[in-house]
Amino acid sequence: MSTNFRPLERIRIVSLALNLPGPAALMRCRRMGATCIKIEPPAGDPMGWYNKVAYAEMHEGVKVVQADLKTGEGQRAVHAELAKADVLLTSFRPSALAKLGLDWNSLHSRYPVLSQVAIVGAPGERAEEPGHDLTYLADNGLVPGMELPATLYADMGGSLMASEAVLQAAVRRLEPYGGSGDPHPQGVYIEVALSEAAGYLATPRRWGLTQPTGSVGGAHAGYRVYKCKDGRAAVAALEPHFAAGLCAAAGVEMKDARQTMFEPSTHEAIKAFFAANTCDELDRLARERDLPIHTMRD
Repeated sequence: MSTNFRPLERIRIVSLALNLPGPAALMRCRRMGATCIKIEPPAGDPMGWYNKVAYAEMHEGVKVVQADLKTGEGQRAVHAELAKADVLLTSFRPSALAKLGLDWNSLHSRYPVLSQVAIVGAPGERAEEPGHDLTYLADNGLVPGMELPATLYADMGGSLMASEAVLQAAVRRLEPYGGSGDPHPQGVYIEVALSEAAGYLATPRRWGLTQPTGSVGGAHAGYRVYKCKDGRAAVAALEPHFAAGLCAAAGVEMKDARQTMFEPSTHEAIKAFFAANTCDELDRLARERDLPIHTMRD
């Protein structure tokens, strides 16, 4: 992200969001120039003991204060910050916010210009349902086997959507209102559902692109992971000229990329080619023939 362009430089964000999606969104907003204040419970953010490295990176440049929102003192602390804020970032269930007097209706009547970006598990009436990254991915067909996903796709996708929502709120706040030149007098409420973030990431699978019969799901011989002598190789030779180069290296006659690359014989020939080469040999081939191959040594 360019350090010269800071679109949120005039925006002040107060965050109550814990764990991963909220702090990751706050990290991105901070890097876009926002002034960020994080209010944590006395016990701290669980991410601080899950993974200290992750916690430290996400909170770099963020002012962190502790307050028990269930006490009068904690309530006074959070409202002192909200009175100066442009955006409130939350990741509580709606019922929990209501118990704390921090639901949207209460906030909007007290701070009309304040916007809220509310990270929830699922949208609308489903926001009270329990869930986490893994269950949202499973619900969208992104856990095809017994292995855990390589990263927290729904959480990180949700953090991107939340930082995008902050930008949307900032545009509304800073744009001239009614020709007067004054900022918009009304904040907005934007809900970000992690289940919808997972659904958005799953869109190529829904289209069929990443299904086993899809071009980037394994049906195209030039877009696969192959075993080699001392590891694996990720190959992304989709374009006809890349596919032609791969076939030439593997000794496959390619008459028509749209047909040849989907034939079982092509799959077998390319599989055998990779199995006969080391990672070093494949790296050299990729450089010499300008092929999109990335090796992964055992």
